[in-house]
Amino acid sequence: MKIVISGASGLIGTPLVEQLVKNGHQVTKLVRRPARTGESQWDPRTGQIDATVIDGADAVIHLAGAGIGDKRWTAAYKREVLESRTLSTALLARTIAAATTKPKVFLSGSAIGFYGARGDEQLTEEGSLGSGFLADVCRDWEAAAAPAKQAGVRTVFLRTGIVLSPRGGALKKLLPLFRLGAGGRFGNGKQWQSWISITDELNAIEYLLTANVEGPVNLTAPEPVTNAEFTKVLAKVLKRPALFPVPAFGPRILLGGELADALLFTGQRVLPGRLEASGYRFAHRNLESALRALLNK
Repeated sequence: MKIVISGASGLIGTPLVEQLVKNGHQVTKLVRRPARTGESQWDPRTGQIDATVIDGADAVIHLAGAGIGDKRWTAAYKREVLESRTLSTALLARTIAAATTKPKVFLSGSAIGFYGARGDEQLTEEGSLGSGFLADVCRDWEAAAAPAKQAGVRTVFLRTGIVLSPRGGALKKLLPLFRLGAGGRFGNGKQWQSWISITDELNAIEYLLTANVEGPVNLTAPEPVTNAEFTKVLAKVLKRPALFPVPAFGPRILLGGELADALLFTGQRVLPGRLEASGYRFAHRNLESALRALLNK
């Protein structure tokens, strides 16, 4: 397949490009800097894009967006988080809709933050929109893809959970503390963490290129865990104790209360209903198997 991908230098995009190329696909990366071989320059803020790259492509995978936890949530950074997603999605969707030979599928990024903080409630794709900043971002992010969907292109919203990879994200940040035996649960540890291994994240995205699925798809493993269970399993795999709970006040001071609560002290119990119903088979259904594979333990 001829595939155009944004966010190709991120935690998911980098290994995804490698996997797609290895599996015989032709990949063009959308980049904001001057383009090199196999790349095409674009600028969502100014609406700059080479439409000929989209016209005739078989698929577009959209993963670009400012990091949710990269900076404190000032008003300016919250605007950047939102607009980096909505402007880029809208530009791609309009370009797809206007193409003479339209892509067969548009896989557009989203996140389980769509559901908001929901306690112990089990959530499939039928779950309603939650409340809070991340839910609002996901709502507008998905809505921005409307032109592609209205043009008849199969559009999938990749509602991704916590992606586990030793190369980045939450797991990379936790590993140094846990390897020192200084890790522990966040707060009371009762908040749910809906995770997915980087292996399944990549495999599921590639699977969705041709699967008969559209609309929101939860990219999470079938067995979410509480934060207390997550820290217990991680410590077990690393053969270290996990004796030091992290009280809420520390991260709230460091990150700001809204960001700390959204990322660390609340969560969602999300299940991959549509992915499993469509026939996808997980490489890592439970947390321990995932961590052992990722960390070679």
